[in-house]
Amino acid sequence: MLKVEIRRPRIEDIKELNSFFRIVITDTFIKEGLGERLNDINDEVEIKEKYLENDFESNGEKKYFLIALDGDKIIGSIEYGPASDLICKCTNNAFKEVIEVGTVFVHPDYQRIGVGNLLLNTMYFTLKNKGIEEFCLDSGYISAQKIWKKKFGDPNYLLKDYWDKGFDHMIWRIKVSDLV
Repeated sequence: MLKVEIRRPRIEDIKELNSFFRIVITDTFIKEGLGERLNDINDEVEIKEKYLENDFESNGEKKYFLIALDGDKIIGSIEYGPASDLICKCTNNAFKEVIEVGTVFVHPDYQRIGVGNLLLNTMYFTLKNKGIEEFCLDSGYISAQKIWKKKFGDPNYLLKDYWDKGFDHMIWRIKVSDLV
C-alpha cells in the first residue's frame, strides 16, 4: 500500500515541482487531444511556476501549496489563492472575493489511486482551520470536469465552447462545511 506524505513545499523542492508541473500538464494536454499546443503547455507551466514563486515570496499568503510525496518523489500538488482573472472575468466578478483552489495535479503514474482525494481532503481541513468558508474551482479540461462534476455536481457557471468547439469551461463555488 502506498504511503503518501502531504506537506508544504520547501525551497529545495522547487526544481522538482517545476519539472512535475511540466510532466502533468503535458500529459493532460496529450490526453485532451491538445498535445501539439506547445505554446499553451509552456504558458500553463509558467503560470504554475509563478504561483509557486508567489507562495514562497509571500510565505503562503498569496498562494498556499501542499504537495504529496511517495518517499522523496513529488506525486501531487494542490494550492489555493485569490480567484484567477479568468474566474473573475467569467463570473462578472461574482467570485472576486472567493478563494480559488487549483493546481490539483497528480503524476500520471499515480492517478486513480486516491492521491487527488487525499490532497483535496487535506485542503478542505486546511481551509476550515484558516476560517475560509467557501472556495471556487474551475476547469477547462474535459477529464477533470468529469471528476469535479462527480464530486461537486453541476458547475455554477458553464461556458459553452469557451476554449474551442466542444471545449467548455466550468466554474464551481463550494462551501467547505459541505465537505468536512
